[in-house]
Amino acid sequence: MSADIRSTIARRVAQELSDGDLVNLGIGLPTLVANYIPNNIEVLLQSENGMIGMGASPEPGEEDEDLFNAGGKPVTVRQGGVFFDTSLSFSIIRGGHVDVTVLGALQVDQHGNLASWCIPGVFTPGIGGSMDLVVGSKRVIIAMEHTTKDGKSKILEQCTLPLTAQGKVSLIVTELAVFQVDREGLVLVELQPGSTIEEVTQKTAAPFRVAVQHLEVSR
Repeated sequence: MSADIRSTIARRVAQELSDGDLVNLGIGLPTLVANYIPNNIEVLLQSENGMIGMGASPEPGEEDEDLFNAGGKPVTVRQGGVFFDTSLSFSIIRGGHVDVTVLGALQVDQHGNLASWCIPGVFTPGIGGSMDLVVGSKRVIIAMEHTTKDGKSKILEQCTLPLTAQGKVSLIVTELAVFQVDREGLVLVELQPGSTIEEVTQKTAAPFRVAVQHLEVSR
């Protein structure tokens, strides 16, 4: 994934955050969201390895080897940041205190189901804390590329990989589009700069409604 694609997705996700939100950023692309949080809002970033108050990524050469996120990447801590053990961290998550979770995904479907941890026979890193985050958070945003490396859609009618959680995804942000997920399925609410409805339709393996132009797209 190019740096431009990653920044496009992360920048758009950051616009979804609101003043006062407690937010968990998953490993990989979601961590970049911290770099694009608008200056006019105050957001508390939580990491399941025991921290609230993460800041942006450190500049090269300014990393602190004792400060890292759940993915093992170096982070900064804002003034007032706090540290605690994993037990308390997951109590915060499972207790429903996280307002927004941002995660990557292998697949997402029209029902808001998420597959993010396993490709049988190929890739099984373990589910980690994502299951708790998806179920325990008030809102779940998926930040991912629209297609796989071989061009297959990652947005499907029905996930085919083992699920992380069912029906919990609220919003999907890719380099091409932004989809809301409601009871009736997917709604295209925004095109990313340079993309078209035709391209999104071609690369999305699920039906969706188009709120931006009041068009119906079906398969």
